[in-house]
Amino acid sequence: MARRRQIYEGKAKILYEGPEPGTIIQYFKDDATAFNAQKKGTISGKGVLNNRISEHIFTLLGQIGIPTHFIRRLNMREQLVRQVEIVPIEVVVRNVAAGSLSKKLGIEEGTQLPRTLIEYCYKDDALGDPLVSEEHIACFGWATQEEMHDIADMAIRINDFMCGLFAAIGIRLVDFKLEFGRLWDGDYSRVILADEISPDGCRLWDMNTGEKLDKDRFRRDLGGEVEAYQEVARRLGLMPEGADTTVLDLDTHRKKRSKD
Repeated sequence: MARRRQIYEGKAKILYEGPEPGTIIQYFKDDATAFNAQKKGTISGKGVLNNRISEHIFTLLGQIGIPTHFIRRLNMREQLVRQVEIVPIEVVVRNVAAGSLSKKLGIEEGTQLPRTLIEYCYKDDALGDPLVSEEHIACFGWATQEEMHDIADMAIRINDFMCGLFAAIGIRLVDFKLEFGRLWDGDYSRVILADEISPDGCRLWDMNTGEKLDKDRFRRDLGGEVEAYQEVARRLGLMPEGADTTVLDLDTHRKKRSKD
């Protein structure tokens, strides 16, 4: 499929005009960023893995009734999605204390939270995606009360489903971020899940070893990013057993790193 006009380029993806009105082609890059793009790098093959993982999770979510922008995967790095108006709120769902939550509140990383915590951040890289309340969202008209109810309900359902999905393959779903968009039909709109769900936006820890299988390996200079993403894909059944690229032995990686 020939590419059309580029609409937008973000930190991890490029959006192109789709083949039909109301569609977008989402291209997954290998670029990696952290700390609001203060740290930049490349994880070879990340875009291919994230495309496949996100397709798999969005397809499963669609099967349990979560409306999403996903239509179909086009090739190794691209998928066709519905064009939406992105709600300028990043939704962070937390099951375990980690990252900024641990740092801000002094809670030891790895502490199981007494209940699932949903946080909202205003999507603005220049401001560092600040944490905001539902009062801020209502005051500035970023989303209606009805939209926020739908978003919170979907976030809880997605979390329940994904916790089970990952637990079944020995992975602890620590936290993850979601984005939503408005799908317009004339003068009316409904909120649906957009963007992606991949190790870029999830904290995924091996249940037995506690090894990080996500972008924290890049953030914290742990190395082994490609192997970690591959392991998530392998456990989800998205990579053939025994293939040369399905390596992940992080214990070997650690030993090798200590010798370097």
